[in-house]
Amino acid sequence: MRYDIVIIGGAIVGSSIAYYLREEGFSGSIALIERDPQFAHAATTLSCASIRQQFSIPENIRLSQFTLKLFRRLKEEFGADADIGFREGGYLILAGENGLPILKANHEAQMAEGADIVLEDAEALVRRFAWLSAEGITAGAYGRTGEGWFDAHAMLMLFRKALRGKKIDFITADVTGIERQGDRVTGVSLDNGETLQAGTVINAAGPNAGNVAGMAGLALPVEPRKRNVFVFEAREKYADMPLLVDPSGIYVRPEGSVYITGGAEPEEGDGPADPQDFEPDWPLFEEVIWPVLATRIPAFEAIKPTRAWAGHYDYNTLDQNAVIGPHPRVTNFLFANGFSGHGLQQAPAVGKALAELIVHGGYRTLDCSAFGYSRVAEGRAFRELNVI
Repeated sequence: MRYDIVIIGGAIVGSSIAYYLREEGFSGSIALIERDPQFAHAATTLSCASIRQQFSIPENIRLSQFTLKLFRRLKEEFGADADIGFREGGYLILAGENGLPILKANHEAQMAEGADIVLEDAEALVRRFAWLSAEGITAGAYGRTGEGWFDAHAMLMLFRKALRGKKIDFITADVTGIERQGDRVTGVSLDNGETLQAGTVINAAGPNAGNVAGMAGLALPVEPRKRNVFVFEAREKYADMPLLVDPSGIYVRPEGSVYITGGAEPEEGDGPADPQDFEPDWPLFEEVIWPVLATRIPAFEAIKPTRAWAGHYDYNTLDQNAVIGPHPRVTNFLFANGFSGHGLQQAPAVGKALAELIVHGGYRTLDCSAFGYSRVAEGRAFRELNVI
């Protein structure tokens, strides 16, 4: 089989690219390869499914703003029954004295992009959120609109369903090799013994992206990192609670009648995840998360953990930022990788951008040049400071 475009990875990033290729008028053949068709271990479906504009660099803010606009016209795009349960609850990112300069600088970048974020001191935050303890807090940035959470699986299924009428070949397989002749990739080998000839290969392989790039003889500093999410019950239900991020990195947000929390993985010793390890690390909840929650929200001193899950996300070790676009030398190999926890909210924007690049020869709606591979080759970090 020969395809004009082979996309490796069929979760939200790969599906978005395929969708927007057709929307931009690409008429060639497309194969979308996915090794986990139930998405049981996909970063997409195991994420906390949130969207925010509180980033440190304008380019990341713009990517999420594109997706936010899509959420606003979801039914127009995908049909009258399209629903991802988007709850616009906002983010509240807290900072102590040491973190205040970065919080202020980030806020200025967000305001310049038109984001509806307010920066308030501790006293104002406690007036706004009566359940909050401001111990050790100097200020916080709160997204009044344009931030919140949604159903990741529902969003993925919207894209996957939309692809069914767009002449996309869905292939269930694991990629075992990529053929390359000089400065061109020419084909993809699968674990079922088949080889697909390819005009263009797009790496949308999520946490496995570094390995996939390596198959083409290309270095990509992306590896899987394990992240744990815990669910707990509390007597108190705070309808006005945003997704709160403590200065420690611990986050918490409502999820229906319960709460979800995470962010406890220590920076020291945090390395590549075992690809088979999806077991929650319960001691993180008992030893790290619970004490922080009890301090920040006193009513959470008495809570009951109920369940947990662990997922992997595609961590860019260079700068925790996406790598988007073609390899400068092997130009028919394109990257859509290394989102470091932001992939779900940025996938539609990246799909649109890469589709425009392929179909029209350049970025139009969103300029993703800053995310290009050249910085990887040069070891030049384009660092996102607001990684959650």
